[in-house]
Amino acid sequence: MTQTLTHNARLSVAPMMDWTDRHCRYFHRLMSRHALLYTEMVTSAALVNGEAARHLTYDAAEHPVALQLGGSDPSELAQAVKIAAPYGYDEINLNVGCPSDRVQSGCFGAVLMKTPQLVADCVRAMQDAGTVEVTVKCRIGVDDQNPAEILPAFLEQMAEAGVRRLTIHARKAWLEGLSPKENRTIPPLDYALVRRMKEEFPNLHLSINGGVEDLDGVASHLRDGLDGVMVGRAAYHSPYVILGHADTVIFDDPRTVLSAHEVAEAMIPYAERHISQGGRLHHVTRHILGLFSGQPGARTWRRMLSTEAQTADASPKVIARAMQMMREPA
Repeated sequence: MTQTLTHNARLSVAPMMDWTDRHCRYFHRLMSRHALLYTEMVTSAALVNGEAARHLTYDAAEHPVALQLGGSDPSELAQAVKIAAPYGYDEINLNVGCPSDRVQSGCFGAVLMKTPQLVADCVRAMQDAGTVEVTVKCRIGVDDQNPAEILPAFLEQMAEAGVRRLTIHARKAWLEGLSPKENRTIPPLDYALVRRMKEEFPNLHLSINGGVEDLDGVASHLRDGLDGVMVGRAAYHSPYVILGHADTVIFDDPRTVLSAHEVAEAMIPYAERHISQGGRLHHVTRHILGLFSGQPGARTWRRMLSTEAQTADASPKVIARAMQMMREPA
């Protein structure tokens, strides 16, 4: 467990399917020098079957950045780690928390909470295949499991397998009866259980995930003894609210960070590069709609980007025009 990553993991942005792609991560990094960023979950099968470059390419500016893998075959996961090695990710995380139907059908994600020995076999194989730290993101349990019983047993097996850093989503996942969206909100949060796990496993670096909406919530969990906090939807929908002040509040870094307007301006040359490589403006702008959340002109910003950036020939001038419209009196 590197000292640098334990520092960065005080605040991390959760891996979120269809959201935390490379454009989103570049955008988030402009707002925080320190927060640990995660990729969307990539299946080990996708990498082994030859789609590596599409899934693994990213901008060097995104560091520190972690790759999250989904899978349940130790050999295949080991192959995926070897394929990812040249890309230089700072961490490789195993998904043991996603409850989606697609993940369940592949026998990985949250369903692996039922087979902790298999998870241990997977992480050992991943560790043996590379030199990058392997971490785990899990739930407190699934279905009818008793979290107070199975979570400490799960953490014990992870520690024995050599895992030193885990992120715990403080909710159960109901694999039948609830949709993935409902699994993010309906099962009750049990922060107290996760805090007890930190007391029982003081040598593990434990981050908590679930229900954190602002930096006050992050700071509260850190004061309660957790080593880190992972924020998901709030960091995506109101990114500047979370990340724009994180370096000062969470990482005690007094250096000036970019203003929201400066972040928007910095995305223009990035979008130009993406378009020059055959991409579309919408690939980038869909992630920055919430940049001015809570600020005057936020609705104008969202409306212009949501409409004008959609066309096939849209240029980064759309971003500049949206900023100008925000500044003009109503």
